[in-house]
Amino acid sequence: MHNTLADGAGAVLAAAAPAEKVALSRAAAAAWQSGATTEIGHGAPPDRPARPARPLLLPPRDMPRRRAGGSAAGRIALLHALAHIELNAIDLAWDIVARFTGEGLPRAFYDDWVAVAAEEAKHHALVAARLAELGAGYGDLPAHDGLWEAALATAHDVLARLAVVPLVLEARGLDVTPAMIAPLGRFGDTASAAVLQVIYDDEIGHVAAGLRWFTRLCAERGSEPVATYQQLVRRHFRGALKPPFNHSGRDAAGLAEHYYAPLSATF
Repeated sequence: MHNTLADGAGAVLAAAAPAEKVALSRAAAAAWQSGATTEIGHGAPPDRPARPARPLLLPPRDMPRRRAGGSAAGRIALLHALAHIELNAIDLAWDIVARFTGEGLPRAFYDDWVAVAAEEAKHHALVAARLAELGAGYGDLPAHDGLWEAALATAHDVLARLAVVPLVLEARGLDVTPAMIAPLGRFGDTASAAVLQVIYDDEIGHVAAGLRWFTRLCAERGSEPVATYQQLVRRHFRGALKPPFNHSGRDAAGLAEHYYAPLSATF
């Protein structure tokens, strides 16, 4: 067992094997949530977390296009991409815990992001298990290496990190996941659809946590939340936000349209 929460977060970030990342996430979260670990400690996370030798990581522009349809290969490609996103999400959640230990943040902040990290570990494990049922595994296909850019761009400021990771990237997940669930159900893959539904439902809570801490920290800094959000996204996120937006999912998380509409490609 690790002495501090930051130690537990660092161990996850240093683990290359996905199954080990999941197991260490569960252990660190359980220790914190049960009170076995009580000290936050001081984190010194790496610029990049450890990664397995596979999958091959490519620039986003070099990724092969996924074919639509209900073929087994298409569903495996979809799930593989999702497994990669969820592996990055584990590291993003633990990175926010470890990277911002010197900010004087309240324990409730760490409670929320430990809970998020545990859910991201659950998500990766669910997707990996479904891939195995389909005769595939994480690492079988290439994956894109753009996901960690947001962490590097916002490593200096917890407010920027909250603006870009939960309130852009995870909110984007709320936009696209329902459109993935529906065809899986139509093609009879109810098992994969059920996994994606679990992820979607949890992600609403992750976006809500991001917004809650973003608005609270803005208040402490004397900053207006909407204008600050738009300024930070323009500064630290490449490109405009892409519609269509899932307004009902974003509203369920409390992320109102006036936050993101001015950042849209069509605004």
